Amino acid sequence: MTQRLNYTQASPGGFKAMRALQDHVENSGIEHKLLELVKMRASQINGCAYCLDMHSKDARAGGETEQRLYLLNAWRESPFYNDRERAALAWTEALTRISENDVSDALYNEARKHFSEKELVDLTFAIIAINGWNRLAIPFRSEPGHYQPGQYAKSK
Repeated sequence: MTQRLNYTQASPGGFKAMRALQDHVENSGIEHKLLELVKMRASQINGCAYCLDMHSKDARAGGETEQRLYLLNAWRESPFYNDRERAALAWTEALTRISENDVSDALYNEARKHFSEKELVDLTFAIIAINGWNRLAIPFRSEPGHYQPGQYAKSK
């Protein structure tokens, strides 16, 4: 597929706003490995090849194992994720598919067992951000394969 347009150049102000949200997420205190799993899972659901390419590379560069990345789509049946990660992945799926279902009290209560109020809001911002990036990359056909780990990392 050929990229349709470069959204960073077409709307620098919009890109800057999205980057500001992403910078907040990256500096929120939520562990890097967990954020990458969340980004990968939402991107799997949305079918975003560009973001899957990017976040699999960033996850591996951050020490994530290939085994956990390969099994992410089947995380419920896999023993390789801890309870905090499972809560985050369930929250990610519910918010990414919010038009298809409700965010139940049971799901919220499980998430709150593993995340403080601030962490849960920041996790939600992370899910909002990756869904937003997916919704930019997919229609404008951002081309996967060229991303280098840490390419968009902002210094703290």
